Amino acid sequence: MKVSYHGHSVVKIETNGKTILIDPFINGNDLTDLKVEDQRVDVIILTHGHNDHVGDTEAIAKANDALVIATAELATYLSWQGLKTHPLNIGGAATFDFGTVKLTQAFHSASYTTADNQIIYTGMPAGVLLFIEDKTIYHAGDTSLFSDMQLIGERHPIDLAFLPIGDNFTMGPEDAATAVEFLKPKTVVPIHYNTFPYIVQDPQQFVDLVHSAEVKVLSAGDAVEL
Repeated sequence: MKVSYHGHSVVKIETNGKTILIDPFINGNDLTDLKVEDQRVDVIILTHGHNDHVGDTEAIAKANDALVIATAELATYLSWQGLKTHPLNIGGAATFDFGTVKLTQAFHSASYTTADNQIIYTGMPAGVLLFIEDKTIYHAGDTSLFSDMQLIGERHPIDLAFLPIGDNFTMGPEDAATAVEFLKPKTVVPIHYNTFPYIVQDPQQFVDLVHSAEVKVLSAGDAVEL
C-alpha cells in the first residue's frame, strides 16, 4: 500500500486497485504537487467542511464518479451538489471494498463558505481511522489536543498517523508531540502547516519533541509504503 502526502492535509492512499484521496485541497494550495484534472480516484474522504479541506471535492468526484465519505451534514450538502456520498458520524464505521472507515472526534469547527459568501454549517469535525490491508492509518483532521486520543491509540494500534502541527487553528508542535505520546503510532507525519502565514512552522521542532515514534517530514509527493 502506498500512502503519499501532497501538502496541507492532502493524503492519497493507493491500495487494492483503489485510490483514496483525503481532504483534496488542490486549487489555492501552493504547497501541493497535484492538479485537479489529473486526479483518478475512486473515493474521497473528508474530515470536515472547511474550504481548505473540502477543496476540489466536487470537481474531482464528478469527473471520476467517486464516492465521497463525510460526516452526515457535509455528505448531505454535497449530495445536493450532485455527488455520490456515504454519510458517517462520530464513532461510526462502515466497510467498503477497499477497507473500513471509522470517524473519531476532533475538536475544531466545521462550516463551508460558498462562492457567494454563504456559510453552511457542516456538522461536527472528525478524525479518520482507516483499516486497510491489516494496517491502521489515522488522519486527525484539524483538531486540538484531547485526552481521548489515548483511547484511540489503545483500542486501535496505529501504523501511520497524520497530525496537524500548524498551531493557530489546530495543535502546534508541542501539543502534537503530546498527541503522539497518547496515540503511540509507529510512524507519524506532520501536516497542516506552512500553507498560510497563520500556520507557518518549522517541522524540525516537532521532530525534536517526538521520542516514541518515527517522524517522517514529507514534501509534496513523498510517500510511505505500508
